[in-house]
Formats: sequence, structure tokens, C-alpha cells
Amino acid sequence: MLGSGAFGEVRVCVHRESGAQRAVKVLRKSHMDEDEKKMLFNEINNLKGLDHPNILKMYEFFEDEKRYYIVTDICKGGELFDEIVARGKFTERDASLLLKQVLSCINYCHKNHIVHRDLKPENVLLEQNKEFDQIKIIDFGTSLVFDEAKKLDEKLGTPYYIAPEVLAKNYGAKCDIWSCGVITYIVLSGIPPFNGATDQEIMKKVKQGKFSFSDPVWATISDNAKDFITQMLTRDQDKRPSAEQALQHPWIVQAKEQLSSNVQVNVAMSALTNLQNFNAQSKLKQATYAFIASQLLSKNEKEQIDKVFRAMDENGDGVLTKEEIKKGYQDYFGRALSDQEIDEMFSKVDVDGNGSIDYSEFIVATMNEKNL
Repeated sequence: MLGSGAFGEVRVCVHRESGAQRAVKVLRKSHMDEDEKKMLFNEINNLKGLDHPNILKMYEFFEDEKRYYIVTDICKGGELFDEIVARGKFTERDASLLLKQVLSCINYCHKNHIVHRDLKPENVLLEQNKEFDQIKIIDFGTSLVFDEAKKLDEKLGTPYYIAPEVLAKNYGAKCDIWSCGVITYIVLSGIPPFNGATDQEIMKKVKQGKFSFSDPVWATISDNAKDFITQMLTRDQDKRPSAEQALQHPWIVQAKEQLSSNVQVNVAMSALTNLQNFNAQSKLKQATYAFIASQLLSKNEKEQIDKVFRAMDENGDGVLTKEEIKKGYQDYFGRALSDQEIDEMFSKVDVDGNGSIDYSEFIVATMNEKNL
């Protein structure tokens, strides 16, 4: 048993063919009303279309007469919330790496017209090794496909992390950016920027949007970090940076260097060699590789490939462009690929033909065929 809640429990299960451990969320239908069931199916539908290394992967969904079963990746490091409680506060190095990954995930979601709407430390899971580049964002039950031309008006979220425009019932995707700002403030100081004895008090302070760095804990925090938080907690949502812009802030850019240093050069070179040599000409072979990558690849092998993908994803949008692939080859092999070589690679790897290499396409093409 990994955990339990109002609707059911989360247990460890084993994939019979590969022996890989997974998590299965078991939900009792009798404990859920129609709105809760609607949220569940909303989460399943949104997760099906998302393909990012920092979003919890859903493998399968089943139901019987009494229960729903959702099989996902397993994360044994617990919630970010528990890590904050245990540590008190984080170093800037750890905090910037953590927020780099959260923002990369949110940037990817926003570019796919999905707003999460309930970002908080309880919805960020850690792996057992507690490495912050491997976090997983969960709970897409209140996420929504949005139209940039229209504002949303449904008030939901968690008081500490909710944006003022959500309370005013007139908001867009940047409500997620505000939540990231609150998370940053909390992980660096151990205290929330908007506090109160009751939810009403907290929300009143959120509406005012005033916070400070007056607590002694901020004396040792860099101006860069404070500037990042100040930008993220800009009360006017139109003046608040997008996820893509936030990823370019100097405090976050320093985390990119950490990501590159976390990659083992031999793993990167092996992955990139496989990428260039990948050739699955038949639809059947493509489908077989995709199945192996999603269902049978070991957790350790996948984590190593994930690190390479994240290090090469320069702008943090969750996909690799031709320019990013070129730079990866230059960094690890010291040579540039020609335009013809890049075009040939993309014709084989970019299966959906969208002009970039998606996360799953990268996994399929870079896994070691010999090991299979």
C-alpha cells in the first residue's frame, strides 16, 4: 500500500511481462459522486494526450462493477510537501532545479492548451533518490483544455496557491505561474507568502497580492531568486511572465547547467548514436518499438534516457527541435550534423510528422536495441 484517501487507495503492482513495479490507484465507485467521476475521466482524457518526462505516465485504465483501476508510473520518494516538511527549506541550487522542471512541464501543458489549475507541493511526486530533475506532476483532475482568447470563470484550487484572478473568476493559463511563484517562495523559506488562520484570511491576502522578504530567512537568499519570485507573483496576470518566459530567467537558466552536468557522457553518446541509426520502416515495427518503450523498458534505463532528453531540451517546451538535436551532437560528439543528416533522422524518428521529436519518439529511437 502506497497511500489511501477518501475514494480508495494506491497500491504497488507488478507488470507480469517485464517484472516492473507500477502504482495502481483503486477507486470505489460507491464513494464517488457524479462530479468526482467526471473529474476522473477528465484526468484520464487529458493524461492520454500528454507526453512529457515530468508528467506521471498512465499505462492502463480498467473498471469492473465496483471499482476503477488506474495504472501509472510508481514514485517512491513521496510528495514534495513531505520533503518541505522534512527539510524546512531548500538550497537555491535544489529549488531552481525543481522549478526548472515544474516550469518545463507547465510550458509543455500550456503549449498544448492545457491549464493544470491546482499546482501545489502535494501534486509533485519525487523518485526514491529525491533527485529534483526527476519529479512528476500529478492530479490533472481539475486541468482543462483552454482557449487563449477566452477567460475561465470556475473558482477552484487550494487557498495558499490560488491566484488572485481565479478568486475574481476571470483567469487564464497564467494562474499556474502564480502557483509556481508560491511554491518557490515556500521551498526557499519554509513559510507561505500569503498566510492566515483561516482559508478566508489566506484568500483575502491573496486578493491583495502583497508579500514581503522581511523574514530573516531571506537575508541569505540571492536577489536573483527574489526577482524570480516577484515576477511570478505579479498580481496583474497580463504582466506576469508566461512559462516560456519564466524559463529564461537567470535564476532558472543556472539550473540548465546542472541538468547538463547530471548526464553521463557515455549514456548521452549511446542515446544519440541510436537516434541517428534508428530505422523502423514498417508500421508494425514502429508499433512494436512504441509498445516496448512504453511497457517493457526498465525504470533505470528510462531514467538515463530522460536525463539526456531534459538536458537537450534547451527551451523547456517538452519537445526537441532540429536545432536542439544539432546542439546535442555538437556538445557530446564535437561535430555538427549536416542539414541532410538531420532531415534523414527526422524522417525516421518524427513519426507523427509535427516537425519535432516528442518525448516518446525520443525514448523509442534511443533505447538500446541490443538490450531488447
